[in-house]
Amino acid sequence: MSQAAIEAAPPRGEGAGPFQRLILQNVVVINGTGAPAFGPVDLVVEGDRIAALRSPDARQTVSTDSEVRDLSGHYVLPGLIDLHGHIGGDEQGVPAEYVYKLWLAHGITAVRDPGCGNGIDWCVSEQKRSAANQITAPRIYPYVFFGQGREQPMTTPKQAREWVAEMQQRGAVGMKCFGYRPDVLQAAFDELGKRGMGIACHHAQLDVARVNALTTARWGLTTLEHWYGLPEALFDDRQVQAYPADYNYYDEQQRFTEAGRLWAQAAERGTERYEAVIKELLERGVTLDPTFNIYAASRDVMRERQAEWHQRYTLPQLWAFFKPSKISHGSYFFDWGLEQELAWRDNYRRWMAFVDDYKNRGGRVTVGSDSGYIYKVYGFGTIHELEMLREAGFHPLEVIRAATLHGAEALGAQTEIGSIEIGKKADLLVIGENPLANLKLLYATGHPRLREDGEIERVGGVRYTIKDGIVYDAKALLADVEAMVTAAKRERGIEQLPQY
Repeated sequence: MSQAAIEAAPPRGEGAGPFQRLILQNVVVINGTGAPAFGPVDLVVEGDRIAALRSPDARQTVSTDSEVRDLSGHYVLPGLIDLHGHIGGDEQGVPAEYVYKLWLAHGITAVRDPGCGNGIDWCVSEQKRSAANQITAPRIYPYVFFGQGREQPMTTPKQAREWVAEMQQRGAVGMKCFGYRPDVLQAAFDELGKRGMGIACHHAQLDVARVNALTTARWGLTTLEHWYGLPEALFDDRQVQAYPADYNYYDEQQRFTEAGRLWAQAAERGTERYEAVIKELLERGVTLDPTFNIYAASRDVMRERQAEWHQRYTLPQLWAFFKPSKISHGSYFFDWGLEQELAWRDNYRRWMAFVDDYKNRGGRVTVGSDSGYIYKVYGFGTIHELEMLREAGFHPLEVIRAATLHGAEALGAQTEIGSIEIGKKADLLVIGENPLANLKLLYATGHPRLREDGEIERVGGVRYTIKDGIVYDAKALLADVEAMVTAAKRERGIEQLPQY
């Protein structure tokens, strides 16, 4: 797979702190564990760690070296974790600074890059710079594409094991695969497991007939990306998807049209096959990272194409990448009509039911956005994923847990991040409204609300994103992004992103 690195992030010029002591007074806490909100409390951060949660009645004399912020009426959550966050790529043409600032503007403090499409060395360099807070960016967990960096395909299990060892030595913490010859891929899984590395898989149609979600679960899969491979594991009256005779996987419209008909071919909810598959996935501890939002245009393309943030926050080069194209992945709306949308709405109904069942039986479900494709913009796509988990049946507290603690657990980072608990990293999101009442409040652009005087105002939007105790003004970061977009439009001589 060829790689072309995008522009790396510039040195950090934003954020205040970390402070010897930072006190967020009078906040309401949603701690990410599934517990209900509680407060008001004073949340105390010392350096980069959460040091105390105290009742205002137990407030101590504030020392002169403390940074104190009275945030009465504000809610504090753990920083959000996006488990499917590509840092863009040369084909999208977006700089890393644009991507990172959009993520932080939405309260996202940790991201797994599933594939390191800019190259493992670039990705690990950005990971280290972020860990040292040399750049304005979330934490980065680099997962490499299977076979990345090799000039020739792998043909033996030994080569797969050697490749895993090399990738770990270069800084990868996990792998993402699409499928491969089973004996070679299984060897990679085994080696990754022995080394304590994560394994994510998008079970692509070219290999799913012999390697589906149950196959990889038995090999040690840690996270199942999207849903490919799952309906195939649920087949009970066939073994191969009902492809039309003229199907060509490289035809993106055909690929996604038929994908929208796949769940209808799987075993129905409650059947013997359905129950057997869900039971085994649960027993094997597989995490589902559904990325519902990335396919949302398939069920209503006009909604996604005309989302209100595009004109101000979508770079024109990214918009050009979204345009229907025979060569751009995920730009498949060559002739997308009602029949395709109806099939995808049914697809979602069945898919969401499975994910909700999995959650209700104790399975871990996480939040991943896969933004940078199909009209989904970094940060905005992550919040839409929260909305779609809610649509699938999750309680808002379950949604927040999926986006925080469950994401940390999937990364093996739960002792450091993912919940508001004493001793953990001070990775936090501060917002002036209650997101449990309306998850749309978490969009960086906020939510329009009619006031008593009949005027509409924007409410919500993250106020502060805190990472390692460093306080970022989320709205200022969003303003930086808007300035980037304005400048890029000016350079191209356009005022509005064209609608075809």
